Amino acid sequence: MRRLLACLLSFLLTPAFAGQVYILSVVPQFTPVDIGLRWAPLLAYLEKEAGVSLQLRVMDRIPKFESDFLAGLPDFVFLNPYHAVMAKKARGYVPLLRGGAPLNGILVVDRNGPVKRLADLEGKTLAFPSPNAFGASLYLRALLAEKEKITFTPSYVGTHQNVYRHVLLGMVAAGGGVGATLEKEPASAQSRLVAIYSTPGVASHPLAAHPRVPAEVRERLVAALLKLDHDPAGRKLLEAVELDQTQVANYARDYAPLEKLKLEHYAHIEKTGDN
Repeated sequence: MRRLLACLLSFLLTPAFAGQVYILSVVPQFTPVDIGLRWAPLLAYLEKEAGVSLQLRVMDRIPKFESDFLAGLPDFVFLNPYHAVMAKKARGYVPLLRGGAPLNGILVVDRNGPVKRLADLEGKTLAFPSPNAFGASLYLRALLAEKEKITFTPSYVGTHQNVYRHVLLGMVAAGGGVGATLEKEPASAQSRLVAIYSTPGVASHPLAAHPRVPAEVRERLVAALLKLDHDPAGRKLLEAVELDQTQVANYARDYAPLEKLKLEHYAHIEKTGDN
């Protein structure tokens, strides 16, 4: 089954464009197949509308994704706000566009479980996607430890979907996520998961370009994506990839302020030999 899904994903994401093909790497909040299905229609539109051919590069784990963009390998990246800081410092990636809604990390528990308030989490194990998932982990863990004075053991389970499953199965006391991924869960899961804590809002995930990508290519891509926001069908394409209410991103305004939060103590870069 895994081989069949991989073949399907490859078919969906291999561009037919004969010219320059640019690599787009997407933060693995979801499974690789799910990411492929969400992004494939948008990539097809961009090839037709902007003449920009993008080949999706999907990692199964966030540390691999981080190693990839820190090495400057992808031409474009869709990444979380703290990743945007890391990518800018490491390779000069330039944020182009982002969704309009602010990003809030949320800590969810099972509505039917024993945890009702933050104090109930003292000494418990909490699930997070990865150390550097910004709203769902990095910012959330820092606030729980520094502001709320909660002592807990983090368990990193790979994706937002895995976090929600761990909470629902009673494997952890609570888990970190964001509203956008929780809203994509089945209704049965959403009815049981309730947020008991939220981070302050920050600018959402940007689509960023490596400096080597020609300015003219970036401009065509931005124009085509902004155009989508004026069409109902286009807005659905943007919503699927968390770029709804699309607006131009600005590093100094949107992401540089995150440098002042001094989250380095809670960040972690895993050395991996495979990209």
